[in-house]
Amino acid sequence: MSRERLKRGALPPVQENIDKLQKVVNEGNYYGAQQMYKSVSARYVSAQRYSEALDLLQSGACIQLACGQVTCGAELALLFVETLVKAKIPYNNETLDRLENIYKVFPWVPLPQNLRVDDDMQQISEALGAAKTRVEGCSSFLKAAIRWSAEFGANNYGSPELHIMLAEYIYYESPEPDMARVTNHFVRGNNPKKFASILVDFMGKCYPGEDDLAIARAVLRYLSAGNLRDANILMEEIKNAAASKENKFPQTDLMQFISFLLLTLERDALPLFNMLRSNYKSSIDREPALNEMLDDIAEKFYGVQRKNPMGMFGDIFKLMGAD
Repeated sequence: MSRERLKRGALPPVQENIDKLQKVVNEGNYYGAQQMYKSVSARYVSAQRYSEALDLLQSGACIQLACGQVTCGAELALLFVETLVKAKIPYNNETLDRLENIYKVFPWVPLPQNLRVDDDMQQISEALGAAKTRVEGCSSFLKAAIRWSAEFGANNYGSPELHIMLAEYIYYESPEPDMARVTNHFVRGNNPKKFASILVDFMGKCYPGEDDLAIARAVLRYLSAGNLRDANILMEEIKNAAASKENKFPQTDLMQFISFLLLTLERDALPLFNMLRSNYKSSIDREPALNEMLDDIAEKFYGVQRKNPMGMFGDIFKLMGAD
């Protein structure tokens, strides 16, 4: 037998290891299987047999996640992405499908509702801890995947589809979803209609006064990215969805401002834009980030140069590439 044959004999076809390790998981030895997934996949990577390493890691991530082993599954999912980077796999629909297949196996577990005062606090604490673990694990995986996609062929912000997945998981699985994070990822996505359905759902369970801020933040995020089309789609879809679900669309000064703003941005009307900001200042000032986004919008749509609060030093940092 040749020396090359002996070398290859140490690494059998990957399906053999996939079947072997699935049996270990099925026997309940999750930790033992995890160590084997990591060590065996590392050997395939070392041999530059990246395709087989990816097959093994995808299988392991999905099997562990399906068994409720979120920490193990998320670790293997992250290793899958790291292997994509090592192998310099280009961003394409086939690999995106593989990432989505892993994402879909992450557990979706509704948090306990209508809890009584005398409910077991330990049960509540465990449920919240499990939710945090799920969100952190899935977020780490998807954020790494977004970075890979940005480096290997998607746009500068990364795959829009991956941003949508991350936004959805944060919203539905977080005990108290961070709507600012949800918004940022949806705006970098490509599905304003789905975002609208999320916002309508949020309107039905948020605290008073949070609904119009969430909508305004979402619309202004689209606009600060120069995306007037999706901002209009979002507003129209929210109004339609709210009416069909009998959720009352907020009738506030802030919503009136957003409606007027969308119409104003259709025209070359900087004086009207400035007048709106002045007239609705008290509503806009409810959240400092809204003013920052409006400064971005003025620059994007009307060429208004933003003032650098750091003056000359800010310009120097900018030239040096500082954030």
